[in-house]
Amino acid sequence: MEPLRIGILGAARIAGRAIAEPARLTGARLVAVAARDRDRAVAFAAEHGVERVHASYDDVLADPEVEVIYNPLANALHGPWNLKAIAAGKHVLTEKPSASNAIEAASVRDAAAERGVAVMEGFHYLFHPVTRRLHELLAKGELGELQHVETTMVMPPPAEDDPRWSLALAGGALMDVGCYALHAQRSVAPWAGGAPRLVSARAGERKRVPGVDEWLNADLEFPNGATGAVRTSMGAETLDFSMKIIGSRGEAFAPSFVLPHNDDRVIVTTKEDHWVEHLGRKSSYAYQLEAFAAHLRTGAPLLTDADDAVITMQLIDEAYVAAGLSPRPTLAS
Repeated sequence: MEPLRIGILGAARIAGRAIAEPARLTGARLVAVAARDRDRAVAFAAEHGVERVHASYDDVLADPEVEVIYNPLANALHGPWNLKAIAAGKHVLTEKPSASNAIEAASVRDAAAERGVAVMEGFHYLFHPVTRRLHELLAKGELGELQHVETTMVMPPPAEDDPRWSLALAGGALMDVGCYALHAQRSVAPWAGGAPRLVSARAGERKRVPGVDEWLNADLEFPNGATGAVRTSMGAETLDFSMKIIGSRGEAFAPSFVLPHNDDRVIVTTKEDHWVEHLGRKSSYAYQLEAFAAHLRTGAPLLTDADDAVITMQLIDEAYVAAGLSPRPTLAS
C-alpha cells in the first residue's frame, strides 16, 4: 500500500511513542510537524525523521502532501483542531477523547461525514492481540456466559501545572485515563447482549481545582445482566492499567491491556485449567496505525470511528453528571 503521509500538530511527548515510532514500523511518512515552540518542533523533526517543520498548525493543515493529521494536543484542543483538519480535507487520527464533550464530538462526526474524510479516535489498545484475545475467549465461549467486567486505569499524579488538571482544557482522571476504562467496557457489548448503561458514578475532586476529578468510579450494567466496574484515578501510588473478564466458566485477566508492550500477558483461569499466554510486545500504536492505513487504502472497517467516539463521549458525560460534576466545557473561542 502507498504509505500514509502524516502531519503532526505539536511536539507532545506522546507523539514520539504514539505516531513517530509506529510510522517507522509501518513505513508511513512523517511529512510535517509544527509546535508552539519552533525549537521543539525542529528537535522533534530531527529525532524522528520528520521531513519538514512548519511555522504553525495551520501551515501543516495547508500542506498539500499531508493527507492525515495526528492530533495529540491538550484535550480541549482536540475538537477545534479536528474540525479545522476536516475542513482542510484531511483525515484525522486524534488522541482520545476526540472532543471535550458529546455535543462537540457530534459536531466532529457530522463535519467528517459532510466532508467525506475519516476520523479515528486513538483507543489503540483495541487493536493489540491482548485485547483481541480477551474478546476471542468470550466469542469462543471459553469463559462461559459473561458475568462481570472490571477495568482499572489508575496512575500516580501528574505535576500540579499539568494541563490534565485544568477544567478549561477538559482535564480530569476520567478524560485522561478513565476513557480507556469506559471504552473497554463498551468493547465487550457483542457478548453481553448490547451496550452497557451507566448505573452510578462517584468522584473526588482534585484539591484546589474545583470540577476536576482526581478519581472517578462507575458501575455499569449490560442487557444480559452482566455488570461492569470502572475504577480510574490520577492520584494513585502506583500504575494499574488492567482488565478482568469474569464468565460463568472462568475468568481472564490482562495486567496491562492499555500498555501491552510493557506486559503482554493474558492470564486465564477456568474450572478445569489455568494458563498464561504471551501475545507479543509490538506497540499497540503500530497496530492502530496499520488499521487506519488499511481503512484508508482498502476500505477495511474502522472500529474507532467518529460515530464510536460520540457514543463514548456520551457515556463520559453521563458519568460526570452521575458523579455530581459537569461535562467538560467546549474551549472558548
